Amino acid sequence: MNPHPERTESQAHEDGTTVRREVLTDAHVDRAEAGTTEFTEDFQDFISRYAWGEVWTRPGLDRRMRSACVLTALIAGSHWDEFEMHVKAALRNGLTVEEIKEVVLQSAIYLSVPSANNAFKHAQKALDELTE
Repeated sequence: MNPHPERTESQAHEDGTTVRREVLTDAHVDRAEAGTTEFTEDFQDFISRYAWGEVWTRPGLDRRMRSACVLTALIAGSHWDEFEMHVKAALRNGLTVEEIKEVVLQSAIYLSVPSANNAFKHAQKALDELTE
């Protein structure tokens, strides 16, 4: 069931861009938009409209929980650049450093110890960048 049946695609894109900016920062979204080409414009629209405007705006999970889920999924897929970006986003969404550590520890059980080991390395890098 669509939680926003009355919204148009344009409204979903607008809402998604707002959430995307709040979670990932204006600077990140500005860079992504500035790098958009004719080849990538459909993907950028998809991300803003669907991922951010439809899924991230659903009422079923708060942003803290969504961030925890995203971190786990990115560890599972070995998407380390995105993981580092979402460690910072998780902090903006209200997770503490201690909670991020627990998410990574939990991933060691269900994904693998090597995956968690790598995740700790990348999380530490992201956290260090915030204090530079």
